[in-house]
Amino acid sequence: MISQIGLIIAKEWKLEWRNRSAIAGLMVYILSGLYISYLSFKKIADPATWNALFWILILFMAVNALAKSFMTESRGLQLFYYTFLNPQVVIIGKILYNGILLFLLGLITFLFYAVLLGNPVQGVEMFLLAIFTGCFGISSVLTMISAIASRAGHQSSMMAILGFPVLLPLLIIIIHLSKNAIDGIEFSVNIKYLTLLLSLNLIVPALAFILFPYLWRE
Repeated sequence: MISQIGLIIAKEWKLEWRNRSAIAGLMVYILSGLYISYLSFKKIADPATWNALFWILILFMAVNALAKSFMTESRGLQLFYYTFLNPQVVIIGKILYNGILLFLLGLITFLFYAVLLGNPVQGVEMFLLAIFTGCFGISSVLTMISAIASRAGHQSSMMAILGFPVLLPLLIIIIHLSKNAIDGIEFSVNIKYLTLLLSLNLIVPALAFILFPYLWRE
């Protein structure tokens, strides 16, 4: 199973690299959002506002980046998956790939965001950990929702309709954790938020692992 998951990740990367316009579009989206924010604020003095705007950019970038997980795949490719791979391999491989992609995009966003709008983060290590766990949590939810939306006639609007209510508890925890990192609050205070976030990062893929085969057979 591990080797097959590796094949899924490698296949997704090759397709992403072959279709570089998708990555270029995401970079344009990131830079456009950051530049508009820079023109509007120049520098954000309030850490809470800085944090909120950062995760708004990450969230909308994630919806645009991960909507294609299943909705752009042809019926022939899905039949190929169904014939040669276990459905659990497909969903876990896509969650891991999307999580890695979103984390890298999140790092790029943080770098340019800090340069253009200032960097109030005192606990950089904790903030990077919040980006890592948050991106993988968002990836898990949106990848599964992309699979559901692909079975409903490839309706992109379903990503927003189903995604935001499910992501809300996750986003609340991420915002609390990243705000504590900005304020430089010690690690012991953040353990409860990290525990909740890691639990969600395990629960959502576990549910996808169990439920996706039933969706796959439809």
